Amino acid sequence: MAYSPLLDQLLQALRCLPGVGARTAQRMAFHLLERDRDGAGALVAALTEALDRIGECESCRMLTEDPQCWICASANRDPTLLCVVESPADVIAVEESGIYRGRYFVLQGRLSPLDGIGPEELGLDLFEQHLAGKQIDELILATSSTVEGEATAGYLAGLARQHQVHVSRIAHGVPIGGELEYVDRSTLSRAISGRQRLEIE
Repeated sequence: MAYSPLLDQLLQALRCLPGVGARTAQRMAFHLLERDRDGAGALVAALTEALDRIGECESCRMLTEDPQCWICASANRDPTLLCVVESPADVIAVEESGIYRGRYFVLQGRLSPLDGIGPEELGLDLFEQHLAGKQIDELILATSSTVEGEATAGYLAGLARQHQVHVSRIAHGVPIGGELEYVDRSTLSRAISGRQRLEIE
């Protein structure tokens, strides 16, 4: 398909978004140009300001426009609990559970030597500073259950043990409402090995 140079540039830019292929990018571009130029202008302004002002929290690496994110700046969080997650989206997911009241450390990825992602790219020098501060009693590893996520969790657990910090791993298992016949073997195996004793009153 032949597009004008500027339109082709817009389509390629839209395709950098996750899940956006050629057709979706075309639909978005045509909608913004034909029906919602005001919305396109607002999108450009919001993106420009976000790129200019949003960076990483100096304590946990969460996305924020301030030196510290709202979680690190809160006096109501438990500083003895540190939950390690892979992305800012994971922080939001844990926060929406409403059960965790500690602090976070955002890796912005996971160890993947083949992709050139090592400890330096994950900010583990800052992470070790947190561990050395002697304030953390428990490190909660909430990385994904992928091969890379498990390798990252193992590496972080080793660092924590060097600083005599207790390490726990979030449970992985059968989702609420899930039926066993549809659960994959690895998830079911982890759910059984990580079972908890049921206290009957």
